[in-house]
Amino acid sequence: MRGTAERLRHRVLVAVAVAAEREAVERTAPWADVTAVGVGPGAAGAGTATALVTAAYEGRPYGLVVSAGIGGGFAAGGVEVGDTVIADRIVAADLGAQTPAGFASVAELGFGTAAYQPPPDLVQAAAEAAGARSGPVLTVSTTTGTREHAALLLERHPDALAEAMEGFGVAEAAAAHGVPVMEIRTVSNAVGPRDRAAWRIPEALAALSTVFGKLSPAALLP
Repeated sequence: MRGTAERLRHRVLVAVAVAAEREAVERTAPWADVTAVGVGPGAAGAGTATALVTAAYEGRPYGLVVSAGIGGGFAAGGVEVGDTVIADRIVAADLGAQTPAGFASVAELGFGTAAYQPPPDLVQAAAEAAGARSGPVLTVSTTTGTREHAALLLERHPDALAEAMEGFGVAEAAAAHGVPVMEIRTVSNAVGPRDRAAWRIPEALAALSTVFGKLSPAALLP
C-alpha cells in the first residue's frame, strides 16, 4: 500500500494548449500524463478540471499539475528568446474591469483571486534542475501585439518575465481540486509588437523538450 501511495503522490499532469506542445513534452517526459487542453484560460481550466475529475474518479489522483508550453518573454526583465521561465506567481493580467482610475483586477474588485503562487520549494527545485529563471508569468486572453500594451502590462506587473494564455485557467482548476500547480514556459518571442518573422517556435518547442528532459517527479515532488 505504501508503494502505491508513493506512486500516486508522484503522478504529474502536464496541461499544454496544443498538440505540438504535447508532443514536445512527451518526447522527454514519459513519467508525465500530458494533455492538450486548448488555447486560452477558459479552455485550459475546463480541460484541466476534466482530467483531474477523471483521475480522481479512477482512484489515481495527481500530485501536481503543470501548465506548460511556449510563450512570450519580457525583454525588460532580461528574458530572451530561447530562455525558460518557471512561474513563481501565475497572474490573471487582464481579468477585471477598467475604471476611471485605471485597471482593477478581479481581486481588487472583491470578486475572486487574481494570482496563484506555486509552492516555492517546487519552483526552486525545478528552476535549479532546468537551469531556468523564476518570476511571474502573466495569463492573458489576448496576446500582446504592441509596444504600448507591453509597457502597460509592465506598469501593472513590473517584475513579470513572461506572458502566455493558459496558466491561470490551469491554476484555477488545480486549486479547486486541492492540487499544487506550476507553470513552465519556453520563450518563442518577445512580448511587444507582433512580428511573426521574429518568432522562434521550433526552437522554443525544442527547448520545452530539453527542459522536461531535465525534470522528474522526484525532482518536482521531493
